[in-house]
Amino acid sequence: MLVLGIESSCDETAAALVEDGRRVVADAVWSQVAVHREYGGVVPEIASRAHVVNLVPVLEEAFKQAGKTLDDVDGIAVTRGPGLVGALLVGVQTAKAIAWARDLPLIGVNHLEGHLSAVFLDAEIVPPFPHLALLVSGGHSEIIIARDFGRYELLGSTRDDASGEAFDKVGKMLGLGYPAGPVVDKLAATGDPTAVKLPRAMRNKGLDFSFSGLKTAVSTHLQKTGIPEGQALSDLCASFQAAVIDQLVSKTMVALEAQQLKHLVVAGGVACNRGLRETLKAEATARGFQLYIPPPKRCTDNAAMIACAGHYRLVRGERADLALNATATLPL
Repeated sequence: MLVLGIESSCDETAAALVEDGRRVVADAVWSQVAVHREYGGVVPEIASRAHVVNLVPVLEEAFKQAGKTLDDVDGIAVTRGPGLVGALLVGVQTAKAIAWARDLPLIGVNHLEGHLSAVFLDAEIVPPFPHLALLVSGGHSEIIIARDFGRYELLGSTRDDASGEAFDKVGKMLGLGYPAGPVVDKLAATGDPTAVKLPRAMRNKGLDFSFSGLKTAVSTHLQKTGIPEGQALSDLCASFQAAVIDQLVSKTMVALEAQQLKHLVVAGGVACNRGLRETLKAEATARGFQLYIPPPKRCTDNAAMIACAGHYRLVRGERADLALNATATLPL
């Protein structure tokens, strides 16, 4: 089965063709980072308009990469939420139009399920079910049990800011531009993670996260010291990143032990973070669990992961009708 995936939940316009839920035949992404950089973050209305302009060219690019046409497509999967509702609607309406015109089966996919599915794309070794998943991105920080495709149990989530959001907001305080997360990670590589004492929230309080207090602690530190430069900047980035990673990893280890699971998937944009990857690899070696992290291009928003998740729902016989709508706060 060849599935066309469409993703437009935030600021990436993406289309992909995936065969049998595993093999990526084409993967096209048009990033809006340059469009939003001058505003220091994503502007929803601008994002929606950019999707309108770029979705058809991105679709054409995907079919060009694959050397295929709509005649070869067996089904369509589109992100229906969560995300920016205007941005989501561009993808949903386009997918419905194609499905109607070509009489193709259509399925709406949860963006988070897409991230959880990315680990199965073009991979020689894939995690068995059930497994634990740490989903970390600009909008979400969650610990989840994946029992099967389409069957998930939420164990813990953030009470306030997501980890990726905290990275970008702290980076903005430091004048590191947008998106700031990768810059913080790069600077942290040469910094001392013990240089600045920062809090670790929600200790011994279940599996939920909290990052707003950490963000406030950095703001308070900057009010006292001013924005650092050189090595001091690297030290602050390293200290902040260590505080985020400590909370993410420690709670994930508790969940693995409590659920007696030996396989961990890490998904979402923050899974690109070098510090997080290295810390989890060390934990996997020390504790004896198997770690699965997709390559960076599969961690950030893309349509291949949506096609993968959609494939398994289409195979089960699930279908969406033309009343399919976007839902900004769609739960997993």
